[in-house]
Amino acid sequence: MSTGRRLRITHRTGYRYTAPVAASFNEVRMTPRDADGQMLLSHQLQVSPRASVQAYVDYWGALVQSFDVHEEHDVLEIVATSLVDVPHGHPVGDGVDWATVRSAEVTDRWGEFLAPTALVDDARTDPARAGIVETLRRLPTPGLAVRGAVEATRDRIRYDDSATGVTTTAAEAWAAGGGVCQDYSHTMLSLLRAMGIPARYVSGYLHDEEETPGRTVIGESHAWIEVWNGAWAAYDPTNDRSVGSAHVVVARGRDYADVPPLKGIYAGGASETLGVTVEITQLAR
Repeated sequence: MSTGRRLRITHRTGYRYTAPVAASFNEVRMTPRDADGQMLLSHQLQVSPRASVQAYVDYWGALVQSFDVHEEHDVLEIVATSLVDVPHGHPVGDGVDWATVRSAEVTDRWGEFLAPTALVDDARTDPARAGIVETLRRLPTPGLAVRGAVEATRDRIRYDDSATGVTTTAAEAWAAGGGVCQDYSHTMLSLLRAMGIPARYVSGYLHDEEETPGRTVIGESHAWIEVWNGAWAAYDPTNDRSVGSAHVVVARGRDYADVPPLKGIYAGGASETLGVTVEITQLAR
């Protein structure tokens, strides 16, 4: 049986500007977490034009690297390279009953992962989802309701990278019937929180499901969710698969807006992304 994986991750991204920019201010969340059985062995951030990088841990526990560029530039390029050991799987408890999930102790402790956000609306207020929420709430256990939320999300959302953008809400993704991993996650979060089950957004990377030592996988950042059901348990609704040694955790939050890999402001003309390239290679341990 697998004991986990050692993965090398190279994440390239940035901006191209229509006219030279005099200054830009940026923050990056591309550092795999060094916690919960996942071990960060090394991490390096390269910025062009060169800049002094400062690091801090944000409110949600993610490592943020921030930098300013104060020389004129028309391209900003960022390359993050990490080496990380990922555990085989994540422990999943036996689950609890509805009374426990809805207790004051749980709602007070995890209230931030129960409230609607700009991207994760209250599904109870949407006629298209309110009936689904009510049906799931009547299931015998929260665990069965979580499984039902996975199935409802996958029944409605089809993978379509042209259907949505980074500002698409759960309601908009549901109406469109398509989206990417971010939309699967936001949609499922909207159902879970409407039932009173604490749930949070997870950003990171995804390698092949099967062990593939030496093979480099080309992809993008990935997103999935974690649900509190006596303990935090992870689900990947996009792929309907378990979360284990192929998933690398970078950041957690209420929704995508808490965990963007790159965010910045600048003084100058319009910009467009350089695109995102993520290369993940499994190495021998």
